[in-house]
Amino acid sequence: MERKIKLIWDFRGPAAAKTAEHHEIHLKEYSTIEKLPINITGYQILNDMHAIAFMVVTDDYMISVRDALKPHRGELYEEK
Repeated sequence: MERKIKLIWDFRGPAAAKTAEHHEIHLKEYSTIEKLPINITGYQILNDMHAIAFMVVTDDYMISVRDALKPHRGELYEEK
């Protein structure tokens, strides 16, 4: 089984939630255009001043997506 990696973009400030929500739209578009095998994206509001947008990719796609989209960080993705 191939590892799944969650690429994360952090947004801070009073507009963080709206920015993360909007960023997810672009992540979905990228996933469709590039025909990525996994189509898991989302956003999460951590508090009033911090939100994240994320995309899950496999090891095979991590470097190319990382180089193209420049996420702030990444972590191993565990399905719930």
